[in-house]
Amino acid sequence: MTEEPRGWVTTVDVIPPTLNDNTADVDRLLNTLKTRLKTRLIEIDLSLVLEIPRLIRESAWSANCILFKDRDQWRLIDIRGKGDFRPIAGLAVDLGTSRVVLRLVDLATGSHIGERAFDNPQIAVGPDVLTRIHYAATSGGIENLNALILDGLNREIGELCGVAGISPRNIHIMTLAGNTTMTHLFMGLDPRWIIREPYIPVVNRPGLYRSSELGIDLHPRARVLIFPNVGSYFGGDLISGILYSGLNTSEETALLVDVGTNAEVVVGNRHWLMACAGAAGPALEGGVTRMGMMAGPGVIDTVVIDSKTLEFQLGTIENKPPRGICGSGLIDLAAQLFIFGMVDFRGRLQAAKCGSRYIEKDGMRHIVVVPEGEGAHGKPLYISQADLDSLIRSKAAMYTILETITETVGLRLKDIEKFYVAGTFGSFIKPRSAISIGMLPDLPIERYIPLGNSSLEGATRVLTSPDVVDDIDGIRDRITYMELNVNQEFMNRFSAAKFLPHTEKSLFPSVQIK
Repeated sequence: MTEEPRGWVTTVDVIPPTLNDNTADVDRLLNTLKTRLKTRLIEIDLSLVLEIPRLIRESAWSANCILFKDRDQWRLIDIRGKGDFRPIAGLAVDLGTSRVVLRLVDLATGSHIGERAFDNPQIAVGPDVLTRIHYAATSGGIENLNALILDGLNREIGELCGVAGISPRNIHIMTLAGNTTMTHLFMGLDPRWIIREPYIPVVNRPGLYRSSELGIDLHPRARVLIFPNVGSYFGGDLISGILYSGLNTSEETALLVDVGTNAEVVVGNRHWLMACAGAAGPALEGGVTRMGMMAGPGVIDTVVIDSKTLEFQLGTIENKPPRGICGSGLIDLAAQLFIFGMVDFRGRLQAAKCGSRYIEKDGMRHIVVVPEGEGAHGKPLYISQADLDSLIRSKAAMYTILETITETVGLRLKDIEKFYVAGTFGSFIKPRSAISIGMLPDLPIERYIPLGNSSLEGATRVLTSPDVVDDIDGIRDRITYMELNVNQEFMNRFSAAKFLPHTEKSLFPSVQIK
């Protein structure tokens, strides 16, 4: 009896050979699989061909076949006897500029086996893609960056497998989604032309590789699917996010935004997709303030100002003593300062309203967020006028990207019925605060839908739903990419958005100053 496919694992019963049927072992197995999968072509590595006579007999002509399909071609990766109970695993990877997340998946059942996150080791070279691209142009730079991420991945994969009680050799399929630069550095490709006009990557469709070709320590015949990118600043992480959100299959027009190193935006539906990306991320990742940092224990992620006492009520991750502030906390702070008049519509700190929290240091205005003695390290934590100015530029860029892309396709922001917000930005940001400073459009809160780590979730879907592989290229081919670097209308709108919440106050009717 031949069972229905279970994800990427298909169980088949092969008719044993006889004197009247002398079809070769490999041909016999492949013919059975071709009938089962309704395909004419299945690729098989020589190393597996060598093992099939033994494996197929040891399994009494009934085997679990581990396959992967890329476009129209199936690849047989391994076969297991029904009595072989070793896990058959897949690995989804979200390759972020700052953070890398791994997820182990049982390919037979689709269940999650384990998950692990770690800082991208390339941070040792530079925190952002621009620094790493410049470093890659130096002697040995690409090789070093490539070695850093490969060594880090192999180490962390080993740790994750150890906790899960399996061997990395039990991983047969890996899916990886990252931005264009991170994908290039993972593959050891030269990224220098990504940042030079006309902004051309080495490859847009990396495709499928053996893990051994890439230097990843998995099953020796494991396949690695690298999500494609559209342009220099619109990578596989966003295509993975689109796949997860279902934007590509929806009749209604929706918008998806993911903020990391850049703000990447796509608007559309099952019929068409328009995308763009721009530099709106660094201020939101804690990259512009002295007390700014990525989310972690003790990092301020919530700020509320008491309407009667004007005291700051701070929320920190894991309720630890405050030691810094992350993007969501910074947006909260700016929104509260504006609502209570502590900053004006230009984002300028107002001494009279700030009271004892206002200080001038090195000739610049500051506001004390955590007084001396109340933080994790005893020292005061404060935000400078320059920090606020940088945030305002980032929020202006964010809103302008959203406004430009929607109007380019003949829509207004208020027409958007579903607004997907992905990544850490989407998980922690409070839409009400972002609206208050003019970062996100003034839409009903219920229209904002957080997606969490959509890059990881999209990569996971490939491991659990084989049919979606064909959607990946379909998404990429349907996207029209708009280059903001040469868009004059973007620059005009950007100038108007550098105020709180905007020079056109009618765009933000819900924002009221107390």
